[in-house]
Amino acid sequence: MEPEGVRHRTVEVARGVRLHVAETGPEDGPAVLLVHGFPDLWYGWRHQMAALAARGFRAVAPDLRGYGDSDVPPAKDSYTTFHLVGDLVALIADLGQPQVFVAGHDWGANVAWQLCLLRPDLVRALVSLSVVYHPRRSEGTTLQAIRAFCGEDHYMCRFQDPGIAEAEFALYDHRHKFKTIFGMRKPDPIILSKGRTFFESLDSDGTLPAWLSEEDISYYADKFEKTGFTGGLNFYRCMDLNWELSAPWTGAPIKVATKFMVGDLDALYNTPGVKDYIHKGGFKANVPNLEDVVILEGVGHFLNQEKPAEVSEHICEFFSKF
Repeated sequence: MEPEGVRHRTVEVARGVRLHVAETGPEDGPAVLLVHGFPDLWYGWRHQMAALAARGFRAVAPDLRGYGDSDVPPAKDSYTTFHLVGDLVALIADLGQPQVFVAGHDWGANVAWQLCLLRPDLVRALVSLSVVYHPRRSEGTTLQAIRAFCGEDHYMCRFQDPGIAEAEFALYDHRHKFKTIFGMRKPDPIILSKGRTFFESLDSDGTLPAWLSEEDISYYADKFEKTGFTGGLNFYRCMDLNWELSAPWTGAPIKVATKFMVGDLDALYNTPGVKDYIHKGGFKANVPNLEDVVILEGVGHFLNQEKPAEVSEHICEFFSKF
């Protein structure tokens, strides 16, 4: 359940787009922006919010556009990383602080990396969970690279056509969906076999993980019952558009002080080439102020919820240095 003292409000971040924002901690404390991924909500950061508030930070966790109690723009192309970064820039301005700390997980880490690339003046330090930074390459699009490494049936490729993934998701009860997704443990890229849905391709039988409660699952199920999954899926459908629009930043490094964390059972960590990139110098070359890499053993993709105390301590310790 959500921690005590959480405040909820709505912030208009663009014309016709309002974000629901949850926050806790002293309003005059240094702000930490917590950015969720797919299919998640501000609620995924509830443990870190409590820990940060206890250390005197102002923990701020929005539902990104398309999610939860935030607005859901209807156009597919309204979900580029430039739209998402713009939302965060407006939210930071609303907080009234010249700089914030940022932690991002999954798609939220992608957005956090892009915020650091486009507006490094706003970010004091970054903690990225699960997703590494790859600078834009001119040789081919993001999806072309995924197809080359993992094939056409990688889940990100199969999410591209509007309506198809939504129809598959609609076959399952919301509570079952979230128990299945949070229960993923197989350390392999998610490949959707022909004739099998996304959920049938996961190594999860829908048993509730020990680190979640039925109340947690109910929260997710209720929110996604209202919005559906199209907003979140549109993040994936803008991947090649992001590549087109980001041409001016081809090869650009991230210069913000950074800590990276990932579970060793995370499918993203086990994607071909990622371990070598992290551990053999490529990641550090593109993020020269990368200060630490933490690999959590026996931990899956949703590490901030599976190991809340450990992840919270790493985040608080790193940000306290600044």
